[in-house]
Order: sequence, then structure tokens, then C-alpha cells
Amino acid sequence: MEWMNWTLPTAAFFASIGLILLGMTVFELRSPCVERRGFLPIATTRGDRLFIGLLASAYLHLLVIGVSDWSIWVASVLSLVWLLLVMRWG
Repeated sequence: MEWMNWTLPTAAFFASIGLILLGMTVFELRSPCVERRGFLPIATTRGDRLFIGLLASAYLHLLVIGVSDWSIWVASVLSLVWLLLVMRWG
């Protein structure tokens, strides 16, 4: 059986997603949220916005890498900015 080769960037990525989920869980337990409407066409909670933001950021990252010759770091920064925009105003 072969195992996945964990590089430092891969481990850091998955660790950061885990920390975000842990932080959102603690935040939700301490301060329950209510649905609200932002620029997204549906009423969402914090968890909904996190899921939508992570999914959209992944697609944005792949799109930038696939159709441009920009650095992977530019794609990462754009994806992070999009995630923050969705979390704040989505």
C-alpha cells in the first residue's frame, strides 16, 4: 500500500482548514448566529458562507491557474480575498 506524500504546503493547507472549522465551531457555540442576507442570493448562516466561500475559492484558484500564466501565489491571494469577502458580506 502506498501512502500520500505530505509536503509542508499540503499539510499547512489542511491544518488551516481544520483550524478554521474548529474556530467556527467554538464561535458558533459562544455566539449562535441567525440567517442573514448579503450579496449572495440566499439567506445564509456563518457556516453556509464558509462552505460557499471555500468551494468558490477552490474553483477560483483552479480557474486562475488554468487560464492564466499568473503565479500560484496570485491565485492563492485572490482566493483568500474572495473567501474573506463572502464571509464578511455574503
